[in-house]
Amino acid sequence: MAIVEFKGKKFEVDEDGFLLKFEDWNPDWVEYVKESEGISVISESHQKVIDFLQDYYKKNGIAPMVRILSKVTGYKLKEIYELFPSGPGKGACKMAGLPKPTGCV
Repeated sequence: MAIVEFKGKKFEVDEDGFLLKFEDWNPDWVEYVKESEGISVISESHQKVIDFLQDYYKKNGIAPMVRILSKVTGYKLKEIYELFPSGPGKGACKMAGLPKPTGCV
């Protein structure tokens, strides 16, 4: 377990940089992760994916499969990779504060 400090806040993360506690997520976390993901500005499209991932996780306790993410948000997989260059699992889930997905996200 490691501690990341950003804008005066501390976040506990696992060895891959994912939040250990979903409830620790806040908008500063998005700002921190976007820099490491090479994203300069969080667009409405980014926010739509983040919001969906968080809502799904709150209801189901896991990250959605990619096809569900794509179907509900209306973004094709290629578009999701354009928004989150490291992918829906590593980039999008990390930014949304979800734990590291174990399967195909």
